[in-house]
Amino acid sequence: MAISGLVRVMERAARKAGTRLRRDFGEVEHLQVSKKGPADFVSKADRAAERTIWDELRVARPDWGFVMEEGGTIEGDPTKPRFIVDPLDGTSNFLHGIPHFAISIAAQEPKLDGSGWGDVIAGIVYQPVTDESFWAEKTRGAWLQDRRLRVSSRRHLDEALIATGIPFAGRGDMGEWTRIYHEIGSRVAGVRRFGAASLDLAWVAAGRYDGFWESSLSPWDTAAGCLLVREAGGFVSDYRGRNLPICDETVLAANDPLHSRLHKLVVGAINPASRPASTKPVA
Repeated sequence: MAISGLVRVMERAARKAGTRLRRDFGEVEHLQVSKKGPADFVSKADRAAERTIWDELRVARPDWGFVMEEGGTIEGDPTKPRFIVDPLDGTSNFLHGIPHFAISIAAQEPKLDGSGWGDVIAGIVYQPVTDESFWAEKTRGAWLQDRRLRVSSRRHLDEALIATGIPFAGRGDMGEWTRIYHEIGSRVAGVRRFGAASLDLAWVAAGRYDGFWESSLSPWDTAAGCLLVREAGGFVSDYRGRNLPICDETVLAANDPLHSRLHKLVVGAINPASRPASTKPVA
């Protein structure tokens, strides 16, 4: 599959920022780190990566807007798409010397009637340490470099490896997460928490994980990853089952059979009254 001009622009920006992140990761103990909230850190490397990405994308698409984790929203031509950027997803991993973090860039188009924002049309999740570039375009599939991606074909929960994000100080509802984990964890082959939602979703698209759930995310965490899963043949919704352009506050991703089973468990955990009377396990 030939890479479009848009994806090439996004990948070039991600790779340029990734080169610096790799260098800074090797010097992690020397980074100047400021604390911006409980257990939520922003580093000099994070800000520099975002500036690099912004500079590259602004030159290539000068009239497009931006939504950035650190830089906020920068308005562009309302008739043109906008970029959604997370320059360093997995900041805590980065700062602790754990080589599991990514750059996430997505492009989202405006609705034709001008009433807001519509579908994500392209996305890339780039892992600088492994030099893996996961990318997708609407209707053109999901890819790892030049290899087509497909979600896993597993249909039974007891064979499935599921990823999640665990709430931490200042973000998320630990009580709700615990109830969901209680419903899912006892039925699956394993649950993993690696600490970078964009990579979790990319790995669902690649079939490395069979599913993923998390809450209290932001658009820059999920915009590219959700497109990857969808274009790899999977299904992404919020906990209510809605197929939104960007699922961020709550995300549930898997292939279709597992998504249906996981969704029943999530709904049952959040609203016990909705559970069926039967106690037969969800297969």
